[in-house]
Amino acid sequence: MDSASRPAERRALRIPLRSSSVSLDADLSLPASCSGIVLFAHGSGSSRLSPRNRQVAENLNAAKLATLLVDLLTPDEEAEDDRTRELRFDIAMLADRLVGLTDWLLSNEQTAGLRIGYFGASTGAGAALAAAAQRSDAVDAVVSRGGRPDLAGAALERVRAPTLLIVGGNDGPVIDMNWRAMAAMHCEKRLTIVPGATHLFEEPDALGAVSTLARDWFKSHLNQPRSNAK
Repeated sequence: MDSASRPAERRALRIPLRSSSVSLDADLSLPASCSGIVLFAHGSGSSRLSPRNRQVAENLNAAKLATLLVDLLTPDEEAEDDRTRELRFDIAMLADRLVGLTDWLLSNEQTAGLRIGYFGASTGAGAALAAAAQRSDAVDAVVSRGGRPDLAGAALERVRAPTLLIVGGNDGPVIDMNWRAMAAMHCEKRLTIVPGATHLFEEPDALGAVSTLARDWFKSHLNQPRSNAK
């Protein structure tokens, strides 16, 4: 079997963040000959084990894109969030953790040469866009699935990474939130509606459509090594 056809190398990691004493559990998948990596920001009450995000990640791996699925909250924080449902909406904290993970990707020997994309779901999309605004020098593409980009607030105006917003056709209030958020952004941007899909894209073929859209967006924008990046 040649290197290009080997399955993605998968590693379970605990990543320490330089900006705090927190270490986060993560799963890193590195296909052979990849030039881009996608960092996942999960949504409300979810984790790196989300079956929806893992399905999308596996499809990205099959397209020669590396992925990093991370628990943005520690186990103690997850227990607190289960009780209060507050930390999932702490966009500033979650964005800071994504920035810390981005710095780790840039300094890690296996990932330092890869262009970086963010995939955010639900509230995680707000954190992803806020982090992309902070690290416009490092983040080359963003995809939001059923996201709450409005939670990024004023940071939307500072996003420079090309951004794809994917929303279910039967997710009415979130469609409106996405249109308003996109109007505030000054970058390459697109809103795509998946007909018949609800917020979690649980309908037949709905998540497959998300995976295809995300794959094509990331392949288009993460297809050069970082040494040639802006």
